[in-house]
Amino acid sequence: MNHSGALMGKVAVITGGASGIGRATALRFLSEGAEVVVGDLNASSGASFLEAASAVAGTDVVRFVHTDVGDETQIERLILTAMDEFGGLDVVFNNAGVGGAFGPVSEIEAEDWDYTFAILTRAVFLGVKHAARIMQRHGRGGSIINTASVAAFSGGASPLAYSAAKAAVVNLTQGAAVELARHRIRVNAICPGLILTPLAAGRAPIDVAAPQFDTMQPWPDHGVGDDIAKAALFLASDESRFMTGSAMVVDGGMHAAGPGLLTRVETTSPTGAVGVNRGTTGQATTIRSRGSVIPTS
Repeated sequence: MNHSGALMGKVAVITGGASGIGRATALRFLSEGAEVVVGDLNASSGASFLEAASAVAGTDVVRFVHTDVGDETQIERLILTAMDEFGGLDVVFNNAGVGGAFGPVSEIEAEDWDYTFAILTRAVFLGVKHAARIMQRHGRGGSIINTASVAAFSGGASPLAYSAAKAAVVNLTQGAAVELARHRIRVNAICPGLILTPLAAGRAPIDVAAPQFDTMQPWPDHGVGDDIAKAALFLASDESRFMTGSAMVVDGGMHAAGPGLLTRVETTSPTGAVGVNRGTTGQATTIRSRGSVIPTS
């Protein structure tokens, strides 16, 4: 275990921590001395994560909890695990995500829209809620970090439902930051661009997707999970003590250039299809043919 890291003595909870950005962040936090509780819906990915974590920091400082972030009881249990296992709570990273509903707005199913917001927005609210309860009760402050996206700032960066859900996360972050500042609880969001993870790559193998991802932003090569992990480390550490209510963009210049991803490349929605992308949860993505019933008068 690293005894001189930036997070030595801190206890962190990370949702969606078994793969992609969450996994990279959990491993980074462990390498910096934190005790870490990871929640994820995919138990297979959780087992793989624990193997990697044991190589970084041993088994005494990490726990995995099978968690459906759409269920408030399970989020509360996940966060309480930090108290039960490690005796504290300093950082909560609300990171779990899916691609969510895609397709034309006139054909998205309401239940797919609701699923997208349940995972991308409601789960963040629940993570903030239960983190704030414990942090306020113990009176030592803390850092809450939410994964938003550059898709929050404009249309054309991602499917409509995803962009709308991430925009809500940015606003939720700002509101919670104002409310919780008096308790010395900082609340910030990270807004990644196109980061090469299993979720972003979708059905394409990582090595096949990489060259395409290299062209998606002004920076000449693609982002990886550790790029976001380093931003999360800064927000989790005392180095960012005066920073709250911020939406930190980490995107290789994509937002500055104007994303327009959906006009340049099909990233999530197959031609002529509509459905919902459940990402790396272990649950199947649903794709159906587009309908043709569009009102004409």
